[in-house]
Amino acid sequence: MRYILFVIDQQSNTADSDEMAAIDVFNQGLQDSGQWLLAAGIAAPGLATLVDNRGDAGAVTPGSLFETDDFYSGFWIIDAASDEEALTLASAGSKACNRRVEVRPFLH
Repeated sequence: MRYILFVIDQQSNTADSDEMAAIDVFNQGLQDSGQWLLAAGIAAPGLATLVDNRGDAGAVTPGSLFETDDFYSGFWIIDAASDEEALTLASAGSKACNRRVEVRPFLH
């Protein structure tokens, strides 16, 4: 089953060198186990653009849908055998990046 693990932060690009090293080790473990599908850091909400073209509205609004101090600063897409395994990997990812991590399964 596939899952997305969102890294939750309050600032963009804030990982220090120890955190980056731990993330690299975590990433390598995912790759070695065949659970790695994709991972990336993403820009802060200030660089987001909200597009709504339902009914040909053509609305383009700078900024994010959500107005909060917390935002997603990165993600992993993983393959895990179960919800429990995904939560275990999320716990390891949270420890590695020293951030909270939100887990969501892909829809079937």
